[in-house]
Amino acid sequence: MNNVQSAVTLSNGEQMPWLGLGVFKVSDGQEVIDSVGTAIKNGYRSIDTAALYDNEEGVGQAIRASSVPREQLFITTKVWNSDQGYESTLKAFDTSMGKLGLDYLDLYLIHWPVKGKYKETWKALEKLHKEGKVRSIGVSNFQIHHLQDLLEDAEVRPVVNQVELHPLLSQVELREYCKSQGIQIEAWSPLAQGKLLNNEVLKAIGAKYGKSTAQVIIRWDLQNEIVTIPKSANEQRIIENADVFDFELTPEELEQINGLNQNQRIGADPDNFNL
Repeated sequence: MNNVQSAVTLSNGEQMPWLGLGVFKVSDGQEVIDSVGTAIKNGYRSIDTAALYDNEEGVGQAIRASSVPREQLFITTKVWNSDQGYESTLKAFDTSMGKLGLDYLDLYLIHWPVKGKYKETWKALEKLHKEGKVRSIGVSNFQIHHLQDLLEDAEVRPVVNQVELHPLLSQVELREYCKSQGIQIEAWSPLAQGKLLNNEVLKAIGAKYGKSTAQVIIRWDLQNEIVTIPKSANEQRIIENADVFDFELTPEELEQINGLNQNQRIGADPDNFNL
C-alpha cells in the first residue's frame, strides 16, 4: 500500500483501490464533473456514487472525459431504498447505468437494509453479477444480524460492506465479523462530516508528521485495512486526502485514535431507516 492506486484483492479476486473519492452531496453538473476529473487526474481510480446522490450523469461525463482507460477505474453505485425488491432493483440498475453511460459496473451495493426487501434485492444483484453486468456486489449499512440473515440464502456472498465508520464510530465488532466472513469493510463519512477536524489528539499526531487531521484519519483507516472514500469537491483537499502514503502511524498512535470511539453516529441508524 504505497500510493492512491494501491488495491485490496476482494474475496472474489477483483481489485478495489483502498482509497477513493466519495461524491455524496456533490451537485450534478460541473461541480461533480470537476471533482471526479480532478480526482482521476491526481491518481484516484475509485469513484463512489449512488442513485440517491443524483449525480450519476456528471460522474459518467467525467469518466468519459478522462484519458484513463475504463478498465483502470473502479466505479461504485447503489440501489436506493424505494427501488428495492427484485424487479424494481433491476429497473433501477438500468436507470443508473443509463445515467453513468457505462457498459458494466465494478461494484453495486444495496444502500440500506430495508426490512422485508433486501433479500429480494440481493437476488437481483446476484442476477446482474451472473450476467456480467456487475463485477462485484455488496451491501451498505448492514449490521451483523443483517449480514447473517442475508448469508443464509445468498448464492453469491457480498464482497463489501460500506458503513459509517470514523474514530467516533469505530465499529470494531462489525469489522471483525466482516473480516471473518471475507467481507471487506469500507468507510463512508470517514471524517465524520468534519466533526473531528479540530480534535486535539488528531491535531497533535498530525503536527508530528506535518499532516492534517483529515490525513491522519485516512491513514488510520488504511492501517486498519479499511477501504475509505473521503468526499470533497475542493481540488486542494482531494489532492491532500491522497497524500497519506509517506508516513505511518505508530501502534501507540493507532491506539490513541481508537480511544476516541464513542459509538456516535453522524448518519441514520441502520435498524431504523427504511425511507
